[in-house]
Amino acid sequence: MARLADYFVLVAFGPHPRGSGEGQGQILQRFPEKDWEDNPFPQGIELFCQPSGWQLCPERNPPTFFVAVLTDINSERHYCACLTFWEPVEPTQEGPCAQDGAERDEEADEGGPGALPTPTPGPPGQLFAPKTLVLVSRLDHVEVFRNSLGLIYTIHVEGLNVGLENVVGNLLTCVIPLAGGSQRTISLGAGDRQVIQTPLSDSLPISRCSVALLFRQLGITNVLSLFCAALTEHKVLFLSRSYQRLSDACRGLLALLFPLRYSFTYVPILPAQLLEVLSTPTPFIIGVNASFQAEAQELLDVIVADLDGGTVTVPECVHIPPLPEPLQSQTHSILSMVLDPELELADLAFPPPSTSISSLKMQDKELRAVFLRLFAQLLQGYRWCLHTVRIHPEPVIRFHKAAFLGQRGLVEDDFLMKVLEGMAFAGFVSERGVPYRPTDLFDELVAHEVVRMRADENHPQRVLRHVKELAEQLYKNENPYPAVAMHKVQRPGEASHLRRAPRPFPRLDEGMVQWIVDQAAAKMQGAPPAVKAEKRTTVPSGPPMTAIVERSGGLHGNSARRLEVVRNCISYVFEGKMLEAKKLLPAVLRALKGRAARRCLAQELHLHVQQSRAVLDHQQFDFVVRMMNCCLQDCTSLDEHGIAAALLPLVTAFCRKLSPGVTQFAYSCVQEHVVWSTPQFWEAMFYGDVQTHIRALYLEAAEDRDPFSAGEAPVQDERSALDVASEQRRLWPTLSREKQQELVQKEESTVFSQAIHYANRMSYLLLPLDSSKSRLLRERPGLGELESASNSLVTNSMAGSVAESYDTESGFEDAETCDVAGAVVRFINRFVDKVCTESGVTSDHLKGLHVMVPDIVQMHIETLEAVHRESKRLPPIQKPKLLRPRLLPGEECVLDGLRVYLLPDGREEGAGGPGGGPALLPAEGAVFLTTYRVIFTGMPTDPLVGEQVVVRSFPVAALTKEKRISVQTPVDQLLQDGLQLRSCTFQLLKMAFDEEVGSDSAELFRKQLHKLRYPPDIRGTFALTLGSAHTPGRPPRATKDKGPSFRTLSRNLVKNAKKTIGRQYVTRKKYNAPSWEHRGQPPPEDQEDEISVSEELEPSTLTPSSALKPSDRMTMSSLVERACCRDYQRLGLGTLSSSLSRAKSEPFRISPVNRMYAICRSYPGLLIVPQSVQDNALQRVSRCYRQNRFPVVCWRSGRSKAVLLRSGGLHGKGVVGLFKAQNAPSPGQSQADSSSLEQEKYLQAVVSSMPRYADASGRNTLSGFSSAHMGSHGKWGSVRASGRSGGLSTDVGSRLAGVVPPQANGAPADPGFLRPQRAALYIIGDKAQLKGVRPDPLQQWELVPIEVFEARQVKASFKKLLKACVPGCPATEPGPASFLRSLEDSEWLIQIHKLLQVSVLVVELLDSGSSVLVSLEDGWDITTQVVSLVQLLSDPFYRTLEGFRLLVEKEWLSFGHRFSHRGAHTLAGQSSGFTPVFLQFLDCVHQIHLQFPMEFEFSPFYLKFLGYHHVSRRFRTFLLDSDYERIELGLLYEEKGDRRAPQACRSVWEYVERLSKRTPVFYNYMYAPEDAEVLRPYSNVSNLKVWDFYTEETLAEGPPYDWELAQGPPEPPEEERPDGGAPQSRRRVVWPCYDSRPRAQPDAISRLLEEMQRLETELGRPPERWKDAWDRVKAAQRLEGRPDGRGTPSSLLVSSVPHHRRSLGVYLQEGPVGSTLSLSLDSDQSSGSSVSSSRQAARRSTSTLYSQFQTAESENRSYEGTLYKKGAFMKPWKARWFVLDKTKHQLRYYDHRADTECKGVIDLAEVEAVAPGTPAMGAPKTVDEKAFFDVKTTRRVYNFCAQDVPSAQQWVDQIQSCLSDA
Repeated sequence: MARLADYFVLVAFGPHPRGSGEGQGQILQRFPEKDWEDNPFPQGIELFCQPSGWQLCPERNPPTFFVAVLTDINSERHYCACLTFWEPVEPTQEGPCAQDGAERDEEADEGGPGALPTPTPGPPGQLFAPKTLVLVSRLDHVEVFRNSLGLIYTIHVEGLNVGLENVVGNLLTCVIPLAGGSQRTISLGAGDRQVIQTPLSDSLPISRCSVALLFRQLGITNVLSLFCAALTEHKVLFLSRSYQRLSDACRGLLALLFPLRYSFTYVPILPAQLLEVLSTPTPFIIGVNASFQAEAQELLDVIVADLDGGTVTVPECVHIPPLPEPLQSQTHSILSMVLDPELELADLAFPPPSTSISSLKMQDKELRAVFLRLFAQLLQGYRWCLHTVRIHPEPVIRFHKAAFLGQRGLVEDDFLMKVLEGMAFAGFVSERGVPYRPTDLFDELVAHEVVRMRADENHPQRVLRHVKELAEQLYKNENPYPAVAMHKVQRPGEASHLRRAPRPFPRLDEGMVQWIVDQAAAKMQGAPPAVKAEKRTTVPSGPPMTAIVERSGGLHGNSARRLEVVRNCISYVFEGKMLEAKKLLPAVLRALKGRAARRCLAQELHLHVQQSRAVLDHQQFDFVVRMMNCCLQDCTSLDEHGIAAALLPLVTAFCRKLSPGVTQFAYSCVQEHVVWSTPQFWEAMFYGDVQTHIRALYLEAAEDRDPFSAGEAPVQDERSALDVASEQRRLWPTLSREKQQELVQKEESTVFSQAIHYANRMSYLLLPLDSSKSRLLRERPGLGELESASNSLVTNSMAGSVAESYDTESGFEDAETCDVAGAVVRFINRFVDKVCTESGVTSDHLKGLHVMVPDIVQMHIETLEAVHRESKRLPPIQKPKLLRPRLLPGEECVLDGLRVYLLPDGREEGAGGPGGGPALLPAEGAVFLTTYRVIFTGMPTDPLVGEQVVVRSFPVAALTKEKRISVQTPVDQLLQDGLQLRSCTFQLLKMAFDEEVGSDSAELFRKQLHKLRYPPDIRGTFALTLGSAHTPGRPPRATKDKGPSFRTLSRNLVKNAKKTIGRQYVTRKKYNAPSWEHRGQPPPEDQEDEISVSEELEPSTLTPSSALKPSDRMTMSSLVERACCRDYQRLGLGTLSSSLSRAKSEPFRISPVNRMYAICRSYPGLLIVPQSVQDNALQRVSRCYRQNRFPVVCWRSGRSKAVLLRSGGLHGKGVVGLFKAQNAPSPGQSQADSSSLEQEKYLQAVVSSMPRYADASGRNTLSGFSSAHMGSHGKWGSVRASGRSGGLSTDVGSRLAGVVPPQANGAPADPGFLRPQRAALYIIGDKAQLKGVRPDPLQQWELVPIEVFEARQVKASFKKLLKACVPGCPATEPGPASFLRSLEDSEWLIQIHKLLQVSVLVVELLDSGSSVLVSLEDGWDITTQVVSLVQLLSDPFYRTLEGFRLLVEKEWLSFGHRFSHRGAHTLAGQSSGFTPVFLQFLDCVHQIHLQFPMEFEFSPFYLKFLGYHHVSRRFRTFLLDSDYERIELGLLYEEKGDRRAPQACRSVWEYVERLSKRTPVFYNYMYAPEDAEVLRPYSNVSNLKVWDFYTEETLAEGPPYDWELAQGPPEPPEEERPDGGAPQSRRRVVWPCYDSRPRAQPDAISRLLEEMQRLETELGRPPERWKDAWDRVKAAQRLEGRPDGRGTPSSLLVSSVPHHRRSLGVYLQEGPVGSTLSLSLDSDQSSGSSVSSSRQAARRSTSTLYSQFQTAESENRSYEGTLYKKGAFMKPWKARWFVLDKTKHQLRYYDHRADTECKGVIDLAEVEAVAPGTPAMGAPKTVDEKAFFDVKTTRRVYNFCAQDVPSAQQWVDQIQSCLSDA
């Protein structure tokens, strides 16, 4: 029984003491005046009566009613029912707050039913003050409170003849039962009658209609998210203008949380004065008046539910985890069925006439029933995870959270994890975990209805029926008796509040009220206490747990077959059948990924343990340990599936004898797992074991239980621990005091003994066997500090720290161990403290434990020392033999093989992933470090995969990132140091060092690797150390000083060129090294302009004339031989002259001004400049450009004669000067201005040099174009066929790029805009650099600002690309999506797109006759990329092998792309990192190759080959940053003299040339160039493909770019070797993830060529070169196709790919926003009749292109064929290709027919006689004697032998006729 009301209080308005604008509440009277003993008077009632503050009001409001809830310090809730009415203010009471209070309180709500009349004002100026009657109770009977306070108010207003004191006294003395479902009728003595209905069970909440109202106000989704937010401890704030609604909403939300109780701050109505409570850090559910919404919006982590607006606002930073699926969707659909039954029928053709909708109260219970079911489903089987730790004197129950999550299959679920960790669930366990107690609806539901709920899942109607049944029970709980006697309570009349009250509310007589209360109290004392007999029972446990969703095991679903394999393997091990076990082991290790197999392993191992110990031999021990490690490696720190728990007793049972008295247990080999350092795991294990022992204590016969279940649910063998506990609790009251005491002691000592046992167990698993690994232990989470336990063991300091402890002295080592001991002792003590206090161990026992722990640990350390010592003496396990890699000639091993495991990374290849194929990785082998590469060779660890050798390697120079990692070795599952090496050749080596590799060896490997990767000087690179040309005797001093002298040379040149050069020459002479003598000298000043080339020379040969100084001539001749010069000659770009007296027939000339690299370091020695510009002017022009890279011509269009120029970006001053210079120069003009003038003159000279613009006006329209191309609206035609206006503003120029969006102003173009004219020169510059520049309309050039990316963006993008293509670890979501996402993030393809887009733009401009100057950044990165791509697209010559080489040599090498700087070749470049500018260019070429496969002579492999070797540093070609540096190091011209030396190739081109003779790997068989020369590729990202260079790999042999290594065993000599070997009839299996498919299955043409060579060899004929055979076939095809007169390429070669041929036009369009130029697709219409003539010309030029660069023998080969020639003394006979040249009167010979390099010449002028010869020693055996002949010259006799007699005769005749002609 309990009091209905504890206190009655009268609160009135009082002025604020500080005289502020508001009043405050004052308690006028309270009854009783003394506090009750069991219930003190709650503080702060006056705040809660008027939550919005106390204010006066200008009119009389109707009375309001609401219930506020206060929570006291003991978490008891007090319900304060408040009825407020207004009374006129007496004059004394009027405060300063009269006027502003008026609007505030209109928002106070209308409690109670019915619409209330609008308030009416009283007399003018009259104010009203609020007064509140408050009833304080611990019971929640809202209607009774409303009626009782209403009665008191009615008596007062209506003036009824009833004493208020009586009514209040009766109210305070009324006593009612708490629960039990009885009805109680009460009367307060005013002729009233009320029936109070108590609920059946007090554990179920009373909700009335609050839940239904909450759903109506907010909707299903919102309420569900509030429900989840409250459960996961978020802050929830309700807003409404009605206080009653706030109370109801909060009550409704709490009712939904049942059976969990909300234990945080709960304030349904928060007063305005306490709003700062909202910023508390703890969770809460609070209601606030909607007028304070603004304050609520400032809170960042509060979920705000607006009841009036029906919205729930969740802040960005708050994540509410949803319910686990499928519960979320099921709950949602059931709720909609309950709330909206019409929904199911909405689509019916014949809907039923009407559906019965439940009443609001019933609907409320139905909604609660849905949530009750939800909790039953969520917590189903929770009782199986309860651990009974103590039964007496009070039950102590713990919940095994991990086991619950594991068995429900919800380990990953965020929601359930948070709920189980929350306070509400902790309360649930302590309240409902008790085994013997009263039960309620939830207990029944979770125990007995789960099966039904699972069966009903897919039947909505059955679910609804179940919900309705539960709702009935809930409804019955609140309303047990349907027919309730009618209440009879007086109410005030209509609008009674408007009547003038007779008087203010009277002051009551305290004495009288107190007397009534005392009377009642005296009566109560006499009566016997009404004790409600609680019906306590054993709580049912329900069916065992099942997973919430049956998840399929996926890849590792455990079939019975797999479990069988596990069982067999274990029985083989214990039967000693080691070979059988070894065969099964890999399969077992794979099966152990599945949970069932791990359980099975634990159960099987248990069977082999007798009397808690099993002694094994060494091999058995190794097997068992490996299997245990494999099991444990997938255990998380929580061990949800109880695997670690099952293995824990086993690791202390299995052991092996190391020597007499020394035994090693399995625990010393399975320590490296995160689960052992997790305190929660140990606690759960401890409680599980304690429960087992306590249960055994009370069961008479201590039966043997299945040990496996200890960590999981208790097994139903007889009675569970909960049943035992329940029985004991039932008997407890009947036991005698002594018996009780005895049981308590027994339980306590059980817990204590288990604590000692666990202290031992923990020390076993936490103390490492090897004290040198002590630091590793300290790094383990949980040991160092419990708070920051993380799940990762990987530490960076680990590898470094282990290294030092090898050579420590013993004293220091002891210190180390003690340190570990300290950490372990602290960890165990923390554990002991926690579990013992929770399990009620006495403090004496606890102290004893603390004393014991250090001794236990110390003892164990001593045991381990002996074990460690002995285990070192064990014979090592036989490891596989190391496989040595094949090395290149000259490559040397730096570090011999270190044993490592190669682990799989994020790539699927070779890991046996979803991509298929065998699991080649992880592989076991060794890593080798050579002077050139890092190489791993090994074999798969899984012996069932096969004997394949796995090779991964990359050049040392390509290493981009090296990081230490800590990983588990695949076989023993031990944690080992590892390395992850990533290279820019798209390779990744993820290695774990074998335990035999000491950390010092690993460290040495890292240091050596670093040393080779970043040599201090470029001379240390592999290309330069290999067959080094540096003579050892040469003093290093000389080379060192030579550099500075050059550097100062160029610095001083700027100040005073002529004097400096002269003086500098003297200083150079002093340090000159001998090999520099011929490098050329600067001429004396007076001769500077006298360099000239005799005019009689043919333009094709560029030899310097005699006017040069002898030393200079050598420099010049070297320069002339450079690629640039050869190309200039081919393009007809001027002659070598600086004499201005010459006739200006040529617009451009070759200027030697930079021959000493004095003007610009990074330019080549010879440059193309306009004829009219003098050399001395160039010095001044160069100052305006970055790095002095002034504009020079690099290519000229053969058709439009437009030229392409390149330069560095402008210096700031240069730009501004350039465009200000049109104003007349002021007299005192500065240096900068004059150089800008020079620059302008220079550009003018460039424009004048172009034939079309050379007329007098200097501003000619483009000839040959009519305005017919203009549409009727003045639209632009395509660029190729239209003119260009001069007055185009900058932004139009920028739009040419198609990159920059047009300006938004849309101003019309100036009148001259539509003249079909085009600027003579476009300058493509960086947008940022050209900002604010206004070109003059009369200028003949125009700026095109474009946005380009910087080198650092390329670098960043490449890093991301590397990670996308070669990820370090598997992606979280398998499948292509994650790869594509990371590829997109890298933005690599976007950069490729931009480059191609800009290049196509430049190609269009050049094609239409305008010249273009590309002037971006410093002129050596993006400029080089764009310029090279433009030439490649425009000129078919560059698409040949020879041409592409020339292009790279000219644009990349000679024009100074900084290969060493961008590739970080030396120590100095280490910080700048790797920036793949050249690789990006190759990628662009690859994209063009894909779109035009028939236009390129070289194959895609050629591009990959260059991509690999430009970073490999195997060749010297791509070393250093400019020609100047290469000369300085003596690399540039050295090959000329000693080319014959039989040494390794130093140049990549030489290597390509040699290889091409042997194999067509670089040749593209589809090569059939079309006549149209210009290619226009699509550049949209959607048209680009990821280059397979980035993703492919061959595990069989490593990268295929070092041809000697990739080809298997050494090949036979060239002549006999059938290329690629004879075709084998034997079949072989080709694994895509292992073998190289192109090599295993060559294309058909290669195959035929190989076949031909093989057949020729068999016939004894010297095999023909592949190129000759191929050319012959092509020629034959061409002749066959001739009759139709078109000379089509062979049908064999035409794979007509029309879209590859489509040209990509560029249109200029004039739209509403000025003019834009967009890139658009143009099929062949634009190339109409006007272009056909140029096509003819192009056809001719294409045919002559190559002949210019073939060694020009084709015209004068009079007779040719194969002859055997006897070598010099003691040399063998060799077949050579001989050419008789009647024109030059000589007999030349070559290695073979395709050879372009002549190997020797016999001058026919020296021939004396040709006579028949005799076979000499070593001559070919099969040849007839008559086929021999000799040629006798004045110097020696040559012996020849033809293939047969007729051909010998033919040769003799030809030579004779040649001699006679002479």
